[in-house]
Amino acid sequence: MTTQERRLVQSEIGALKKMLARLPESSVIDRMSLEARKRSLERELASQRQAGAEEVPPGYKRTEVGVIPEDWEVKPLGMLGQFKNGINKDKDDFGHGFPLVNLMDVFGIPTVTNSVSLGRVNASEVERRTYDLRAGDVLFVRSSVKPEGVGLTTLITRDLPDTVFSGFLIRYRTNDQLVPEFKEHCFWEGDFRRRLISNSTVSANTNINQNVLKTLPLTFPPNKPEQRAIAAALSDADGLIGALDALIAKKRAIKQAAIQQLLTGKKRLPGFSGEWEKKRLGEATSIRNQKVLPSNVDPDTLCVELEHIGQGDGRLLEVSIAQNSTSSKYRFFTEDVLFGRLRSYLRKFWYADRDGICTTEIWPLMADASLIDSRFLYAIVQSDRFIEAASISYGTHMPRADWNVMKNFEIHLPPLPEQTAIAAVLSDMDAEIAALERRREKAKQIKQGMMQQLLTGRVRLVEPPEAAA
Repeated sequence: MTTQERRLVQSEIGALKKMLARLPESSVIDRMSLEARKRSLERELASQRQAGAEEVPPGYKRTEVGVIPEDWEVKPLGMLGQFKNGINKDKDDFGHGFPLVNLMDVFGIPTVTNSVSLGRVNASEVERRTYDLRAGDVLFVRSSVKPEGVGLTTLITRDLPDTVFSGFLIRYRTNDQLVPEFKEHCFWEGDFRRRLISNSTVSANTNINQNVLKTLPLTFPPNKPEQRAIAAALSDADGLIGALDALIAKKRAIKQAAIQQLLTGKKRLPGFSGEWEKKRLGEATSIRNQKVLPSNVDPDTLCVELEHIGQGDGRLLEVSIAQNSTSSKYRFFTEDVLFGRLRSYLRKFWYADRDGICTTEIWPLMADASLIDSRFLYAIVQSDRFIEAASISYGTHMPRADWNVMKNFEIHLPPLPEQTAIAAVLSDMDAEIAALERRREKAKQIKQGMMQQLLTGRVRLVEPPEAAA
């Protein structure tokens, strides 16, 4: 960006500020559009200042998106292909007809390879030609609740005859400058994602449209063998992550089978014998019904909401503290078992390793130590039988487990030493799965670093033309 161009951008920012000051509060859409443009220009200025300070090594050049190899190109997406919004139909048209690629078929999923498991929509022959999907097409997510979800992409790896795509998606059909396998990865590069998100608009959701997408610059090597080499390296990283995903899924299935065997006495651990007791859940455990307002506890107290707990893995994905909440909460203490009663089929449970407070949509279950080991209770709430019983709930839109039902849930209790031994076996399985999850997270971080290096040309897998000569 030249000095004159920088001054023009600064002048436009000043003009936008004046327009926003004059705009009535009721002009919500215009205001959001102007605010988005102003933010984009401000970020562009900041980026250029940072790029100006970056040293340009031999064989590289400074561009609007930063320093890249001299033989690489930067082009707006509109020069590389065409965009098309998806099909919109009445609700009566769904559930029958032809395959439809919908939002949840692509969200966070890098490729679509066939139409076997897709939903259906009633689409005419003209619509099937207009909204068709061919090998090499890319689908962008138009709208997301969270900013990090907008503009995520999925590559169509083969022609999908008579298949259309939803209005929540935007199809991008490129010319021949980008090879298909490169397109699977290039739109996930960190700087490109930041540019896309910074140019999105926010209302109820975060949105992107094809007019904005057309202007987004993409960095790429025009040399197709280099594109393929980059794609191959990143696909190898995906292969490692996929193998870890499969191994983790296998270990979880083994653990679930062990729960079914060990918690019913069908399989006994060595050294244990004798009869088990039948009890109702409410005889051995109860809800810790201690409600508090977050303002009445230490502001740094751990606060657990439903969205903080992973599905089926017993992990805290993130945490908050009391000062960030205002509504009434349950207290819980170390060794309590937290179980999500809202939509119990989501399998949200956590074994408390510290004190805190939680949403009242979570039951903090405390074990009667004379009857049940808290770790054994934690195993019970993970069992299929418990989840099925908890899912017999009240409420249709927001189904919740009913304690009046669950307190009568029948459990089988071995003597406490055997409970402890069973819990230890399952805890060891959890530790093995957690170790694999850490390996997977590390692999994802390595891939992210590879993308940042390979998709910006900082690391080359193919010799530059002058070096090859």
